[in-house]
Order: sequence, then structure tokens, then C-alpha cells
Amino acid sequence: MPLTLQLPPLSTGESVPLYQQIVEAIRREVASGRMPAGSPMPSFRTLAAQLAVSLITVKRAYEELEHDGVILRHQGLGTFVAPDGERRSKSDRRTVAVSALRSAVRAGRDAGLEDRELMEILERELADSPHPAGQPIGGRR
Repeated sequence: MPLTLQLPPLSTGESVPLYQQIVEAIRREVASGRMPAGSPMPSFRTLAAQLAVSLITVKRAYEELEHDGVILRHQGLGTFVAPDGERRSKSDRRTVAVSALRSAVRAGRDAGLEDRELMEILERELADSPHPAGQPIGGRR
């Protein structure tokens, strides 16, 4: 039986497309271990209904996740978290995070911030930002 995904609500007001929000939410769940290897995924129709999005949106998200090796689709059996899905998700998310931090350092230095100031800002952000936790599937914000 497929897991009930704990995804945050999707937002049409964001610059990130809906399918990409689904991809990132599923990657987060897989990387955290809340969706272990072999876990069955909801069908396109089920997830589309739960998220109030089109089948095409879910299909596109699943295609990207499959292409990246996070999930596997087996004709007639369903879609499952890939055996290597957790490692791939963590690796992909780490790459994105490192890139964002590099960009932030460049932007801070371009703005004239000293390294000490950058570290203080980062430490404050780390202290003020709780670890993300999965939230029940809901409607759009």
C-alpha cells in the first residue's frame, strides 16, 4: 500500500513550478529516510487528487524523479522509491545547498560584508531556522 506523503502545501504564487515543488518535497522525504527504499508511491491520480493538481503535473514530477534515480516505475506494479533513492536525494540536495551558500558568500562580499559579518549572519540564520519537518498534504497556499 502506498505511503501517505507528508508534503507541504503547494503554492501557485511561487516562481517555482508546481511539478518542481512536488519533486523537491519528495526528494526531501526520501533524503530524510521518511520514505525508505522500496516504499510504494501514490499513483498519479491519487497524488494529483490529494494535491489538487493535474495528472500532467504529477506525471512530470515523477518523470524527473525517475530520471534522477530517486524513484522507479514498474509497469503493472506501480512506482517505488529506488534502492539508491535516499543517497541520490541527499547528494542532489547537498549540491544545491552548497551552490546557494557559494552564491550567498559572493553576494555578501560584493555588498562589502566582511567574512566575520557573513559568519555572524549564517550563525544567526542557523539558530533562527528550525529543521524542516514534513507537513500533511494540503491545498495550495
